[in-house]
Amino acid sequence: MSDIILPKAVENFIAATNAHDANALAAVFGDGATVRDDGITRAGEAEIHEWIQTHLIDPKIVITPTSFAGDRLVASGEGEFTGGPLSFAFVFGIKDDRVTDLTIDPV
Repeated sequence: MSDIILPKAVENFIAATNAHDANALAAVFGDGATVRDDGITRAGEAEIHEWIQTHLIDPKIVITPTSFAGDRLVASGEGEFTGGPLSFAFVFGIKDDRVTDLTIDPV
């Protein structure tokens, strides 16, 4: 990550994910945020918190960035899930250093 310059919100997302800190990760998201992952859109604090727990914290995901351009982070994701490590594209909407929209797709 040292050679890749990331917006503060993306840095915070990666740091909280890699630390397996659900509360810090939830704090990265702004009011009214949405997350699209696995073909499902999650909106609001409760749905996003459940997604954080089941998709990032429980499987102990560790994100390693490989590139960042515009609003798109490409990263390797490792953890306790079948088929890993996998590469993902994270497309961030950011406002005031908080994530307002996040779409995750396999690469």
